[in-house]
Amino acid sequence: MAEIREKKAASPAGSRLTGKIVRGLAGFFDVSCFEDGVLYRCRARGIFRKDSFKPLVGDEVAFVVTHEGDREGNVEEVFPRRNALVRPPVANVDQALCLFALKSPDLNLSLLDRFLILMGRAKIPTLLVFNKKDLGTEEEMDHLREIYRQSGCPLFFVSIRDQDGTDALISRMRGKTTVLAGPSGVGKSSLTNLLCPEAGMEVGEVSRKTERGKQTTRRAELFRLDSASFFFDTPGFSSLILEGIQERELGDCFPEFRPYEPSCRFQGCRHLSEPDCGVKTALSLGKIPKARYDSYVQLLGELRDQKKW
Repeated sequence: MAEIREKKAASPAGSRLTGKIVRGLAGFFDVSCFEDGVLYRCRARGIFRKDSFKPLVGDEVAFVVTHEGDREGNVEEVFPRRNALVRPPVANVDQALCLFALKSPDLNLSLLDRFLILMGRAKIPTLLVFNKKDLGTEEEMDHLREIYRQSGCPLFFVSIRDQDGTDALISRMRGKTTVLAGPSGVGKSSLTNLLCPEAGMEVGEVSRKTERGKQTTRRAELFRLDSASFFFDTPGFSSLILEGIQERELGDCFPEFRPYEPSCRFQGCRHLSEPDCGVKTALSLGKIPKARYDSYVQLLGELRDQKKW
């Protein structure tokens, strides 16, 4: 989007315009204007700080041009959001692309499941993408297909470096605003460069000692894939804390459980040691992947520990 800034003239000072926030940094927000196509650097009015409200990348806003020559302005209004996420901090998302690597760094299914829970609670459809398929085996990919076959998320196995499998993925991004999210080192910046070569994102390497990726993206940023398609590149994360989720709500975050919960004897069954539990019966019959049930039990334990403290 930045290249538009160099080609078009800015609107006169005092003009009230609308646009979309594409980048935020140190109290400033870069707004891509709908009316003139120019990128303006804006501050948010003090009323937002007073109300403890922070504009987010992806917000559609109204702003007033304060300095035509420097393409500067003040954000005066944030239009109603379709949705908003805390991590990554973005707004107005149509879908999430959850990107993990099969290898290098090692796959962390607990972290993956936490992200799926957060997206599920926000009612944001999620594409589950495993990069670096060239480092994995068919058996490993089949194992993941089995684990997440009932998760409600389409699965993609790709090699971004070799552009293997990326065409099908990109086709699912057309006409939507997609947030790219995942741990550091899994290929988000490489995918951003593939989708938008002018982005020129720095690509980090995975540490041989820690098997962790180097974080190269410092902030959420919105890029254009085509005239009707946008995507956010976001900083990597190595942990996610499930906040604001009650024990009774956790089972709702696992779509695999839903067909069998009506068979539970007790309303509000936690699917642990209760008798006549439909979920436990389905698990014993192989109808629910054990890895997903084990993840549920682990996370339920964490929620109970949080409650104690």
